[in-house]
Amino acid sequence: MALLDFRLHEVPLLSRVGADRADQLRTDVEAAARGWADAALLRVDSRNQVLVSNGRVVLGAAADLGEKPPPDAVFLGRIEGGRHVWAIRGALQPPDDPGAQAEVVNLRSLGPIFDDASSQLVSSAIALLNWHDSARFSSIDGSPTRPARAGWSRVNPVTGHEEFPRIDPAVICLVHDGGDRAVLARQGVWPERMFSLLAGFVEAGESFEACVAREIREEIGLTVSDVRYLGSQPWPFPRSLMVGFHAVGDPAQDFSFNDGEIAEAQWFTRAQVRGALEAGDWSSTSQSKLLLPGSISIARVIIESWAAID
Repeated sequence: MALLDFRLHEVPLLSRVGADRADQLRTDVEAAARGWADAALLRVDSRNQVLVSNGRVVLGAAADLGEKPPPDAVFLGRIEGGRHVWAIRGALQPPDDPGAQAEVVNLRSLGPIFDDASSQLVSSAIALLNWHDSARFSSIDGSPTRPARAGWSRVNPVTGHEEFPRIDPAVICLVHDGGDRAVLARQGVWPERMFSLLAGFVEAGESFEACVAREIREEIGLTVSDVRYLGSQPWPFPRSLMVGFHAVGDPAQDFSFNDGEIAEAQWFTRAQVRGALEAGDWSSTSQSKLLLPGSISIARVIIESWAAID
């Protein structure tokens, strides 16, 4: 039997590119200063929430903060027309247009359909601001550090040692039987009926493929083969990069929940998964026996892509 292979049917939401990161401006202080007067400002509150209006993140005027960027502002790049965009941690403010309808969105739990620029700006802003919140002291000697490179690094002012945003890679994998069945699992802390893919962090000295095999063996006791890459997505909660795969497992193997994280795992048919996708997602009020992740997660895209196979 030929090995099952498929691709993601669309780019995951938080992987989309809709703005110019303009990384050359992070060290060009004069250019950054020239753009500040007309720059846009993205506010992210202490709960990683943002304001969204008509599918776009709400951007205010950076100049409202003063004549130059405050030390804790981070430069996100340029949007259409070359306008600079910065982000800060702070209270959300309503749009400048009094007639605009805006809602407060927790990106992780809701994940509305953003335009590509908003997706990129929000994921970058949350990742950077979360990193700054936890990196205020040097990992070398514990000295206080200060932001540099327009928020893309922190420097020890005594030693000059520079630290950059840390990314924690994690794998996420759909295990299938090479046919029309796939494994979905439920963590013990999740409500009944909520299932997703298996995932875990990459350990030191470990490849992505080896991590997939180890995590699946540890979490549900299956031995998998033919591990194949699908795509990736930033996951800024607080600073992960999710790397997606699919792999083949044997339904004849018994499940064993070895690390205590997974409470339940089942083999579902493609027809069952399609029905669950039609019912909505975790936020749905559907009485479906299977509830799946929402659009914000690469897990949803992987599941949809597998379910679409004829």
